[in-house]
Amino acid sequence: MEAVRKKALVTGASRGIGRAIAEMFATQKYDLYLTCHKNSSQLEALGQSLQQQYGINCYCYTFPIADENNVAEMFRNIPYLDVLVNNAGISYRGLLTDMTYREWQEVIDTNLNACFLTCRYAIPEMVRRRQGKIINISSVWGTVGASMEVAYSASKGGVNTFTRALAKELGPSCIQVNAIACGVIDTDMNKCLDREDIGQLIREIPLDRLGRAEEVAELVRLLCTGNEYLTGQIITLDGGWT
Repeated sequence: MEAVRKKALVTGASRGIGRAIAEMFATQKYDLYLTCHKNSSQLEALGQSLQQQYGINCYCYTFPIADENNVAEMFRNIPYLDVLVNNAGISYRGLLTDMTYREWQEVIDTNLNACFLTCRYAIPEMVRRRQGKIINISSVWGTVGASMEVAYSASKGGVNTFTRALAKELGPSCIQVNAIACGVIDTDMNKCLDREDIGQLIREIPLDRLGRAEEVAELVRLLCTGNEYLTGQIITLDGGWT
């Protein structure tokens, strides 16, 4: 009889950190639920590739992750989750006074409110089973803040506090909640920076390079397989930068 595979949901999985996390879970033989906002063809291609290569089941969804109706519909197809990874995120670079309220709302919705929605629907079954891990992908800007990225910093600061508070709420149910505060990771989100800006950043990082998406995925793996006493933590992964 085939063993029941673990199940993980990864939001924002079509590229970058989310894609690397999905690939990591596939190597660990998890069945996967993957979301993205717009890159449906890219996500579907990833899902098919992971199914063929690792013999897992992979279900792909394309919708704005802060849309409750779509989130609720997706969870009707998810019997339970062993791991929820809230990775979907967007940034806005520019002066706060140049930002529209709609742009502000979009950042907060995608980076913070979506964490509420996915957790809201994942938690009941985790509590019933008395097991589960929630991992939120955050940023060092959520701790120290960044000029020209006020909305992004505020949203990630919210994610950090959300993580700490939810960990306390769910600890009695044996559910661990942690966040990874990433530094500068070499993904498309940072492609808008020119070579000079990237060079300046690298000079400020003690390890003298950008982080890799695969390194974030490896830390997610450790959080899923390691210490059962670790919860409510914001783990910084930034090469010693901040």
